[in-house]
Amino acid sequence: MDEEHGNVTLRLLGPVSAHLLGRPVMPTAPKQRQTLALLALHAGRVVTKQTLIEELWGDEPPRSFATTLQTYILQLRARLGAAARDRGWARRLLETKHAGYQFNAQLVDTDVAEFQRLVHAGRRAAEAGDPVATSELLGGALGLWQGPALVDVPVGRVLRAEVAALEETRLGALERRIDADLMLGRHADLLGELTMLVARSPMNENFRAQLMTALYRSGRAGYALEVFRQARSVLREELGVEPGPRLQRLHQAILTGDLDAESAWLAS
Repeated sequence: MDEEHGNVTLRLLGPVSAHLLGRPVMPTAPKQRQTLALLALHAGRVVTKQTLIEELWGDEPPRSFATTLQTYILQLRARLGAAARDRGWARRLLETKHAGYQFNAQLVDTDVAEFQRLVHAGRRAAEAGDPVATSELLGGALGLWQGPALVDVPVGRVLRAEVAALEETRLGALERRIDADLMLGRHADLLGELTMLVARSPMNENFRAQLMTALYRSGRAGYALEVFRQARSVLREELGVEPGPRLQRLHQAILTGDLDAESAWLAS
């Protein structure tokens, strides 16, 4: 951290914000917001000019795109430099590289970086067979989300892909956290959350299987079987397919009264 100026704090997992020394520094102009968001997502790595051009204008950049892009960068630096009362520091924060621009990772703190750090730690805990740490770490990662990523920033081709990748990581972390909670016997506490997740994502078989497991452990085997029947109906109607092997095995285990049915799911 820069001892004199502090770090720029960027929040991207939900409404986007940027603060320096407690003062908001997020620009209001849409293109500048896009530029800042893309640079922040790649803090510590060079974002090429070509990538920025593709994000801002797609296949139809204006004739003056090079000058316009440079103007956006200068305006961002001016805004940050004014907040820090140090233009030189702003140039160290937002560096010009041969192929593009880069946020100095030592001078910015982003919720995305913290989310990814916690997710990696949670995965390691899961691989080590520690469901308590897995649940805590992934719960902390998921708690950083305050809505869809970049929810109030216009997104072009590049940011759209970045948002999709973040959402996939979030869903994977959520599924792994729920698995850990099931291993810890928190099935009753999970019923409301899983019912909502299944309603929102009716074709997600992992959430279906987790809800079936939670219901079965709660002594509600009939409801668990109904969740399977609904899954089969939705998948047949929407995709013309049967539920996958994991869901089929869990369904069969519940039908036969196998007390380890949930373990078959969690270990598969």
